[in-house]
Amino acid sequence: MTGFDWLLQWPIRALVLLLIASLPLGVEFEGFGAALLSAGAIALLGSLLTLPLKALFLLPWAVTSLGGLIQPISLLFNWLITAILFGLAAGFVDGFRLKNGLFSAILGSLAYSIISMVVLSLVFGAI
Repeated sequence: MTGFDWLLQWPIRALVLLLIASLPLGVEFEGFGAALLSAGAIALLGSLLTLPLKALFLLPWAVTSLGGLIQPISLLFNWLITAILFGLAAGFVDGFRLKNGLFSAILGSLAYSIISMVVLSLVFGAI
């Protein structure tokens, strides 16, 4: 991937968010513009907050996953960080709502992670 692939990923991720809004998860967008802003907000928050959140969860992660030996626990903590970013983006972007609060953030972030990975791997040819 090149340095500008994020420009191509941005509208694709916005379309994924619109797809998620069509699922019964409680994730709502007012339109493509709100989804586009939300995709950008999730990416920006991810670049700013992923390392601080990982540092915050370092001790519980290390204890529960035996230092990363138990992979499902590591995946759970990564999903938790994604859910936090998803919820924060909903708080910052007008037109992006989580109808069922935390429940919608958890399910929406899970769907966003999985669907984005699949779609981007199909578009760019590799995960």
